[in-house]
This record gives sequence, C-alpha cells and structure tokens, in this order.
Amino acid sequence: MARPWQQRTMARRKADLPDPAAIRALADAGGRLALRVTPGARCQGVEIVEGKLLVKVRAKPQDGAANDAVLKLLAKSLGIATSRLRLLRGATGREKLVQIEG
Repeated sequence: MARPWQQRTMARRKADLPDPAAIRALADAGGRLALRVTPGARCQGVEIVEGKLLVKVRAKPQDGAANDAVLKLLAKSLGIATSRLRLLRGATGREKLVQIEG
C-alpha cells in the first residue's frame, strides 16, 4: 500500500498525431489549412475525421493560450517550426484557418 507521500501520479498520454503527409493533403493550393479546435480538452491530439482536421488542446481559451497551443501542436504534427505557421482567421472561434509557410 502506498503511503500518502508516495502517491503515484498518472503520466499524461502523448498526443496522437497523424502522418504529416495526410495533414498537408488537406491544405489548399495556397497552403491554407482549415481546422476545428477543441480547447480545454482532457487529452491533446490531432485527428482527421471525415476529411477535416480536428485539433484538441488542454489549454483554455484565455489570452490566446489555446491558439498558441494549437499552433505548437500542429507544428509538431507537421514536423516544422511553429514560426512557419500563421493564424489567418478564427482567433476567437473554434473554426480556424492556418497558413503553412514555405
């Protein structure tokens, strides 16, 4: 039996990330990618459902924290630097449009 000071903590699951080529295939010719965001999710992840990109982040939608988390997670799933992504539309909504530069 664990003593109170030896309580086990649950490790967070790593984010589920699809293949970068599958994500890039959803972008238009100009490199714009439409996505739907779920802020304040229990676990982070990126998934493709019915041809749409869904991004779930733990960050709450306060002071742009969720937008920053979305860009970081999307950059990680694409294997690029966060600086190569730019939020074009949807700063305060769940539907966002992101530009992949380069």
